[in-house]
Amino acid sequence: MLCLVMEIFNLRKLLIPVVLIGLAAIFGVNLMNWSAMDAFMFAGLDMSSMVQIDHFTVAFNGVLIFAGALLFAMTHDFYRDEQHHLSDYVTIIVFILCGAMVLTSFSNLVMLYLGIEIVSISLYILAGSRKFDARSNEAGMKYFLMGAFASAILLLGITLTYGAAGSFEIAKITAFAETGGMSSPMFLTGALLAMCAMLFKVAAVPFHFWSPDVYEGAPSLITTLMATLVKVTFFAAFYRLMSTGYAGVSAYTGTLLVFVAAATMIMGNLIALHQVNFKRLLAYSGIAHAGYMILAILSYKTNAAPALLFYGATYILATIGAFSVALPVFSSAGNESIDAFNGLGQKKPFHAAMLTMCMLSLAGIPPLAGFLGKYYIFSEAIRNGYMLITLLAVVASIVGVYYYFKVILAMYTKPADQTPMRFPIIYVIVTCICAGLSLLFGVWPGGLTGLL
Repeated sequence: MLCLVMEIFNLRKLLIPVVLIGLAAIFGVNLMNWSAMDAFMFAGLDMSSMVQIDHFTVAFNGVLIFAGALLFAMTHDFYRDEQHHLSDYVTIIVFILCGAMVLTSFSNLVMLYLGIEIVSISLYILAGSRKFDARSNEAGMKYFLMGAFASAILLLGITLTYGAAGSFEIAKITAFAETGGMSSPMFLTGALLAMCAMLFKVAAVPFHFWSPDVYEGAPSLITTLMATLVKVTFFAAFYRLMSTGYAGVSAYTGTLLVFVAAATMIMGNLIALHQVNFKRLLAYSGIAHAGYMILAILSYKTNAAPALLFYGATYILATIGAFSVALPVFSSAGNESIDAFNGLGQKKPFHAAMLTMCMLSLAGIPPLAGFLGKYYIFSEAIRNGYMLITLLAVVASIVGVYYYFKVILAMYTKPADQTPMRFPIIYVIVTCICAGLSLLFGVWPGGLTGLL
């Protein structure tokens, strides 16, 4: 509401600073929740069985708020030619962050659906926000149509779950699943439909087909938002749903998730090998990473939440860091292909080095945090008996190194052109933060893993 009021009084220059200050205050309140839980030794705050604030919620919210701050920092320069609409974009992104916090804390299926709709409807608007860009219009329309079907499938799954368990509350659904879930066809069908809808949201095979087109067509900053904050948000919700409400039928859902994870890792990495558009490459990279994160959901019995948190945080840092270099390159080169990075190592060696660190982190190369993220996920999968699919994940990760190095080789082995490049200082700051934290958490992972 404040963002919209500031637009009325033509205070656009203060918009981003006010939002960043507000996010810092929210981050502080989030930490106070953590301190209160530790000081008073209670498990968390349960709000009428609708929203529960616990360590899982606070940890993921902290990561998402930090990611949101990095994205907002780049917003003003990205929309410098559309300043008259800046408050609209900022308001919608703030609204997405609100929905993200609902999804990390829901304890009722109604709140799960509400959170997903808050995030999804906002993204439909942002994906198609470039009104005179045919690709943006296509991205918004495709995402809207397919997302609407996924939401309908989720709603049907929630309905069948309620019909079998007699409640929307996660605690009561968990109790029913453990006692009679496997003997109830209605409950199993509801679990399957809800799981399929969540797989669509995280862009897992075979529900991944929307992701590359939407990532390519959406404005690049919105692609960054979808690939980082939104993806990790949906995975946090997916983990909470499968590790609590449907945990009692894991013998049924787990088998399906194993095949989905395998197909997602294989297809994401193999198709990414042939991409020449940077945004499509990271879209298929994100699909492959979704396959790795599904392993954390399969491993919930040994509490894989710390591994998922660490992986999600390092994935966010590396991806935002990569885009913070890529956005100015796209603007200067006039295209979004990998060739736009040709010779960047000669023209802008510092920025090329930072992008190299981010790409190596995504590839899982030590000593960057992406390596430990995969190590923790794979270790949890092995502890839960998923040896074969973990070996497949390791092989898929090795294959994935190739397409990340396509960008690095373009920067250091291809000749540079004479196109001048402008790197705004705020982008440089974001890049340094992301690359620096990727290196820091690579040598000191306890700063994140110790939270859960």
